Amino acid sequence: MSLSSSDFKYVSNLVRAQSAIVLESGKEYLVESRLAPLAKAEGLDSVEDVVRRLRREPRGEIVDLVVEAMTTNETLFFRDNHPFQSLREEVLPRVIERNAATKSLSIWCAASSSGQEPYSLCMLLRDHFPELSNWNVRIIASDISKSMLRRVKTGSYSQLEVNRGLPAKMLVKYFSKDGATWQISPELIKMLELREINLCKSWPVLPSFDIVMIRNVLIYFDNETKREIMGKIRGLLKPGGFMFLGGSETTINLDDAFARVRQGATWAYQVAG
Repeated sequence: MSLSSSDFKYVSNLVRAQSAIVLESGKEYLVESRLAPLAKAEGLDSVEDVVRRLRREPRGEIVDLVVEAMTTNETLFFRDNHPFQSLREEVLPRVIERNAATKSLSIWCAASSSGQEPYSLCMLLRDHFPELSNWNVRIIASDISKSMLRRVKTGSYSQLEVNRGLPAKMLVKYFSKDGATWQISPELIKMLELREINLCKSWPVLPSFDIVMIRNVLIYFDNETKREIMGKIRGLLKPGGFMFLGGSETTINLDDAFARVRQGATWAYQVAG
């Protein structure tokens, strides 16, 4: 049985209110495919039963479960490669030189999903910047999803996940085989500070950052939400700090206070002036 138009509208309005994710007409199939496994996990017979429970319990746990189910968690190690090449060859050497007196480095992965991006950063820092061993390096990995943050904390990945983007030498160096999964080393897990943050709602107190990675998430928000998030990030960036967006994302016509700057193989954004 297909999702009714009224049920789809109810779910899309709820998801937008809770996460600013926009589900336009025509995405009914997506809602059905994402909520069907949730219905099974909750012992419900159908997606329609999930919606009925949502209507009965508008402040219940089911709301968080639905929002998590509708959040896209597509990610992989060293995704797109060129941002990490830019970090290695251009951005991090510049930031390290600038921060030599304080010996501090702060990075925020603002939509860390299951952890491949922040762990890619950890491996990059360990492999290419040994001088940071006595620095105060702070990497905050945040996500809206409690279940994703639990995955980051465990650091356990399937064979398929480690096959996607992770160089073989890094797999050997930083992972150990544990049955059917690969376990990332405890030293990398300790490098991350995990936070549950809903980007479209109020944020907790955060430090200033040298680098903010917010890649492939703004595409799911409306322009007003994008502007609000960019404004908040702008207030958190240190002078000369860098923001990285996904390849299809931009600040153009959204926040003119950012300047698009070429950094080696990719583009980054800095506060203009």
